[in-house]
Amino acid sequence: MVRVALIGFGYAGRVFHAPLIQATSGLHLTLVGSSRPDDVRAALPGVAVLPPEQALRQPDVDLVVIATPNDTHAPLARQALLAGKHVVIDKPFALDLAEAQGVAELAAQQKRLLSVFHNRRWDSDFLAVKTAIDEGLLGEVAHFESHIDRYRPQVRERWRESAVPGGGVWFDLGPHLVDQALQLFGQPCAVSAQLARQRAGAQAVDWAHVLLDYGSHRAVLHASMLVAGGSPRFTVHGSRGSLVKHSADIQERQLLAGLLPGEAEWGLDEEPARFYDGSDGSVRELAVPRGCQQAYYEQLRDALLGKCANPVLPEQALAVMRVIEAAQQSAEQERVIVL
Repeated sequence: MVRVALIGFGYAGRVFHAPLIQATSGLHLTLVGSSRPDDVRAALPGVAVLPPEQALRQPDVDLVVIATPNDTHAPLARQALLAGKHVVIDKPFALDLAEAQGVAELAAQQKRLLSVFHNRRWDSDFLAVKTAIDEGLLGEVAHFESHIDRYRPQVRERWRESAVPGGGVWFDLGPHLVDQALQLFGQPCAVSAQLARQRAGAQAVDWAHVLLDYGSHRAVLHASMLVAGGSPRFTVHGSRGSLVKHSADIQERQLLAGLLPGEAEWGLDEEPARFYDGSDGSVRELAVPRGCQQAYYEQLRDALLGKCANPVLPEQALAVMRVIEAAQQSAEQERVIVL
């Protein structure tokens, strides 16, 4: 049994990490580190609660999961590693590439597993696109477009939308968009980006448009808070045809509703992807794989037991940070950043 301390009980800790950890056999949520103990006790009766910096040092903990505001990820990870714990960090890895590299080097020195929670590798929509590309259905990819668009015209009072280090939509949603693109195509040759604040009263970036240059093809990554009509989650054009997936993965909504892995409807995406065959003009519906974000924690458990590889290696998370940082530099300097 791997004993887990969850540090942070905001949206990420409460909605994603706690239920997925508890649904994974072989993992035991031993305690939660939080400054809001009453919230934790109401949601997780029977689970011990301590201040965050005490929780990550407890001797009866093997794995520390950090789901706190972005600017605390690296400092808390360092403390946990120095205390001899294995560590999972919710995305983003850190505030910049240098900070992330420092944490990765410390993990190697301490001989402890370090992983980043890039859970959207196991989303139904992404799995559908990855399968189509891997199987050669689209031929040579020429254009890939990935959107996470929402309609939230009112700026909310929370750190993610504040003018704080690690705030804004590019740090919030950008790591998902980038990690998925890197899983499909690897590191790009160059990055160009525009980041903006569009909503009245916006303090942090709430619109991001990033272009990854792969030489033979391009990948467009886009996130916005002012898209009421919706847009396809994925659009891919290739030499043999095009693939469009409109609706997004359902697992976040299911977790909010209290569903857990193992239930009949878990991860079930009933909207097919559509393949537009360039050879004859026909349109074919493709069944979408079931989403399975719990696979991250199942593979992490097995990695800690020496049965499989770390599901998200530090070097993979560093590659994401490299693109996140390059996009920021591109937007600030108004130029293409060559990697």
